[in-house]
Amino acid sequence: MAFHEQDGIRYFSFETFPHSVTQAVFTRRGGVSPAPWNSLNVGGLVGDDIAHVKENRIRSFHALGRNPASIFDVWLVHSTDVICTREPRDLNEPPIQADAILTDNPAVTLYMRYADCVPLMFHDPKKGVIGIAHAGWMGTVKCMAKVAVEKMRSQYACKPENIIAAIGPSIGVDHYEIGPDVITRVQDAFGEDAERLLESRGGRIYLDLWMANHIQLQAAGVERIEVAGVCTACHLDDWFSHRAEKGKTGRFGALIGLEN
Repeated sequence: MAFHEQDGIRYFSFETFPHSVTQAVFTRRGGVSPAPWNSLNVGGLVGDDIAHVKENRIRSFHALGRNPASIFDVWLVHSTDVICTREPRDLNEPPIQADAILTDNPAVTLYMRYADCVPLMFHDPKKGVIGIAHAGWMGTVKCMAKVAVEKMRSQYACKPENIIAAIGPSIGVDHYEIGPDVITRVQDAFGEDAERLLESRGGRIYLDLWMANHIQLQAAGVERIEVAGVCTACHLDDWFSHRAEKGKTGRFGALIGLEN
């Protein structure tokens, strides 16, 4: 586990990725937003002033030495749609709806927002490809992690055994109670593996999103997988948690970019 601080911005970075990749999952610390979005909120649809959101995003990019104009982000919709890009997003146009982004261009910084859902990051050092994805329970049962790996293979000729993958800070199994409808979806998606993902305590069922995505990545042929093991609901001093804060909260950002 590796936390860092730069210019007042506190962030988590994975230890598995090489220095040729800039990557961070930003905590909620170091921004300008007031409560309940205090302080590094980058969610534009949660009630915060959009001027705060933009300033927080710019601060995040500067802390990692990335140009804010290099951003490519998407409108997250709990899908398995993957966007491949070689250019930053035109900020005068609305973002495309998708839940994963890939690029092989160092001039592009991939960026997403979270508040309990699982941040997934990918890098193939052989092909010089990076990716970022978003997987809540819905994206997980739809196999977002596996779809992203398959897209890296089909679009960039990546070999799964060369891909480094990482599972970021997100809600842990102890806080992620689910109902019968989600239980059924998990059982349908994972078959016998569902028993490893569903924990029963006191008549309630809890879902392990970290293990679910780990299983998918292994099934896709990925051999190097780092799991942050950080629960957003357990550590509200560092993270926004939609569930723990009953929806009255912000979104934390994550970025990944190739070094020039």
